[in-house]
Amino acid sequence: MLLVVSGPSGSGKTTLCRRLADAGEAHYSISCTTRQPRSGETDGLDYHFLARSDFEARLAAGDFIEHAEVHGNCYGSLKSEVLSHLEAGSDVVMDIDVQGAAQIRACGDPVIGRALVDLFVMPPNEAELRNRLSGRGTDSGEVIALRMTNALEEMTHWRSYTYLMLSSTREEDYSRFLALITTERLRTGRMRD
Repeated sequence: MLLVVSGPSGSGKTTLCRRLADAGEAHYSISCTTRQPRSGETDGLDYHFLARSDFEARLAAGDFIEHAEVHGNCYGSLKSEVLSHLEAGSDVVMDIDVQGAAQIRACGDPVIGRALVDLFVMPPNEAELRNRLSGRGTDSGEVIALRMTNALEEMTHWRSYTYLMLSSTREEDYSRFLALITTERLRTGRMRD
């Protein structure tokens, strides 16, 4: 299964995906980005941090399964981070924006098509989203305002997803996330040879 999880910054999608991977339930696909690392972030663990020229070279070489420019920075998922694990029979989880999810849905790769499950994580309300973004303590007021504007636009795309989850507490969200994965694994179309 390729579990594509989207939602605005602060919705909790990354926390869900990383927790699932940390529990050994799926391979977490680490995205590439041209943005600068935040305090405490590690290259190869949080993101593959690339110079814009390196990102553009990899894009030209066809290395990305999806890519987008978000908040003024480039992001993309490497094919090698996804296909090799799916072909080996492992589940993969990705947290990506709505542009990237649309590209994955449209990619035409039969392995991706058979494996794809998509979920949109919706913050409970605008005030809570603002609190979550501000509570990180990593971004300036200007960056938070940009993320809020982008979040409100991103939230209009929830109908493009098979599943929608309204975020609550971390534990409640993770419990529902696991229920979705269990349900998808039980579908007869997911049975492996």
